[in-house]
Order: sequence, then structure tokens, then C-alpha cells
Amino acid sequence: MLTRRHFVIGAAGLASATAASALAKPALAQAKPKVVIIGGGAGGASVIRRLAAEAKGALDMTLVEPQTTYTTCFYSNLYLGGLNPLELLQYGYGEIEALSGVTVASDTAKSIDRDKREVTLAGGAVLPYDRLVVSPGIALDYGSIPGWSKAAEERMPHAWKAGPQTILLKRQIDAVPDGGVVIIIAPPNPYRCPPGPYERVSMIAHALKSSGKTQARIVILDPKDKFSKQPLFQQGWEANYPGMIEWLPPMIHGGIKRVDPATMSVVTDFETYENAALVNVIPRQTAGQIAMDAGLTNESGYCPIDPFSMTSRSDANIFVLGDASIAGDMPKSAFAANSQAQIVAQVIAKELLGAKDPEIAYRNRCWSLIATENSVFVGGRYRPTPAKIEQTESEISTLTDSAEVRRENYQDSASWYASITAELYG
Repeated sequence: MLTRRHFVIGAAGLASATAASALAKPALAQAKPKVVIIGGGAGGASVIRRLAAEAKGALDMTLVEPQTTYTTCFYSNLYLGGLNPLELLQYGYGEIEALSGVTVASDTAKSIDRDKREVTLAGGAVLPYDRLVVSPGIALDYGSIPGWSKAAEERMPHAWKAGPQTILLKRQIDAVPDGGVVIIIAPPNPYRCPPGPYERVSMIAHALKSSGKTQARIVILDPKDKFSKQPLFQQGWEANYPGMIEWLPPMIHGGIKRVDPATMSVVTDFETYENAALVNVIPRQTAGQIAMDAGLTNESGYCPIDPFSMTSRSDANIFVLGDASIAGDMPKSAFAANSQAQIVAQVIAKELLGAKDPEIAYRNRCWSLIATENSVFVGGRYRPTPAKIEQTESEISTLTDSAEVRRENYQDSASWYASITAELYG
């Protein structure tokens, strides 16, 4: 067994840029400071786990999450490829709810009143807070692909929010006939999990090849001129799925003019693809809707944050982390959200409990499976600066890595996934 990963990487010795005097203090008559956390994914669940361990019942914490079963989007491509069962992706909140001082509200956060410091839930409950953590993930821009819509996702799934969409996409992959055409519409930057669409392509190709459907074809229509780990993916595709995958940048396809779910067609400036066996639309993304409604986003659709603490640039009592945040050089990934959550938990513990000064250091590592036990990775270390979270070190797989190194990468990723899900959900 590989050793468990350590997510805190040393001390940067940097003080928070937010002055303590600017922060709202807990109400005098309040027995315990109140912390509300919106979102039970890798970011929000990690914050509440760490805060509960630090507070030992001294905080009144509420996790707001509408889903009773959380399905991880990270690692879901391996389910699509037929390598892992769905059950490996699904977790409940029972162990979190059992933590001292923690309540899980199975509801949707409807609005945030920043002046009153209150969160109103869809069911009508009002949750006051001294500190608010906003980790809502992403919202999908249904208008970014002409002809696509919320209703159309049942015919042309995105599966970029895990759950029923993931199951639907898997069912459609399994139904692709030999010789069928699969269209993948990749998203523009920035978006959740930069290598994710291309690992998905690899896993769809793996599923088709494993079923003997080697005449099937996958076409990637990309709005970007390049993508994460591109040389590694393209080398892997040529070696493992020759002739099955075609990547088209905008200079070739000229842009997507429209899609038609009724006829399963995609029209570009270069070609019209008709009667596709599968169309996977991964659209433009923004921060989750609650963050936009609360005025925490800027013109990019994401939330500016203080690099030293992950507090919102708009409100020092609100922390934003994970996919919804503008985290400088850090990508949007589960590993990054988990790393950011450590900082958020330390800062809140310092402000509300008088805990020690936080150790500010960030890290990310992201694995992508190309074929069975053939995994590549990219990673880095980061430090806060007044302007942004800045990358200080980087690492990436090489084109000349041996099969044994690639196998070790896969085992490393499996060990990390098992560790983080056990750490967060039990």
C-alpha cells in the first residue's frame, strides 16, 4: 500500500492580508460562534472536517448541501471507462453530521444577506453566521452553445456535475455502435478540471475498444488552441487508440454554430456532423449561482479572493474556495480545493477560536488515466502574493516515462482518491 498523502506542505510563514479589526465579531449573547458552509464537495466538506477537529464542539457549524448522496466528479471518468463501479463515487454525510457541533442542512442556499450575515434556505430556514464559507462549485452556461439547453442535456449530456448525468452518459457510451461517431464539445477556459475532458475522451475510447467497437470515432471540437497535458494525451491516443480520436482546434472547425438534440447533429463552420451516436456538451462555466447572486463574482463569473486567506475581495466575513474562486495560478480541481480548505479552516480557527497563526501554503496534483494503469500527472506548489496565488514549483509526466512509472502514477491516484474520500466522508 502506498502511504497516505500529506496535504499541508510546509509553512510559508505569511500573515493574512485581511486585518482582524475589519472582521465582524460574534454576537455578545451568542454561546458559540456560528459558521455556515455552503457546498458539501471536496472544499466545503474538508473545511468542516478540519474545523470540527480543531473546535471540539466550540463552534456551531452548519453544512448546507441539497444532495443527501454526494457523487464525486473527480475520478468519475474511470466509471465512464468501465474501470470502476458507480458505488466508488458515492458518499453520504452521516459521518459529518455526527461530528460535534455540526448540523447538515439538506437544502439549497437560496440567498445570502451580507449586511445581516444570514443565509436563507429554499425551505425557509434562516441561518445567521459569523463566518460564511462559499464552496458551491460551478454553474453551467446553457446559453453558451446555440441550440443546447437545460432540457437538451437529457439528449446531449454534460456530466460535468456528477450524479444522474454521469449515469446517463455511461449508458449512452455503452450504446454507441461500432462505427458510430462520438462528438465531444470541450469548454473554454477557465473551467473545472482542465485535463478532465481529455481524460474523458481516453476513457470513452477505452470503453469502446474494450467492447470491440474499434471502428467508432471520437471527434473533439475544442474552442481552445491547446489543452492541459496535450502532448501526453496525444501520444497516448496514438499508442492505445490509433485512428479513433480526432482533436480539432478552432482554427480548423471555425466555431460551433449550433447543435440539434432532436437529430443529434452538430454544425460547425467547417463541417456538419449528423446523426451522431453521442454528443457530450461541456459548456462554459461560472461560479455557482449563489455566489453570483450574492455579488461575490466579477465580470469573469468567478469570485476574486485574498490569496493569503481565501476571503472574498468583496466581504471579509466570507470565504470562497474551490471551483468558484479565482485562485491565481491554481487550477480548479478537487486537490486544489482540499488544499485551499486547509487554509480557510486555519484562518477561521484563528479568528474565532484564537488558534495559532495559519501556515499558508498551497498545492495541487492532478492525474489523468489514458489507458489501463497508464496514468499521467501535473502538479505544483503555490504561495500567496498580494496580487494572486503564484506557482513556485511545477511538475509533469514526461513522454519517455516507463510503463512502470505510469503504473505507479495510477496507483498513486487510486491511493489519493481512497484517502481523500475516507478523510472527508468516512
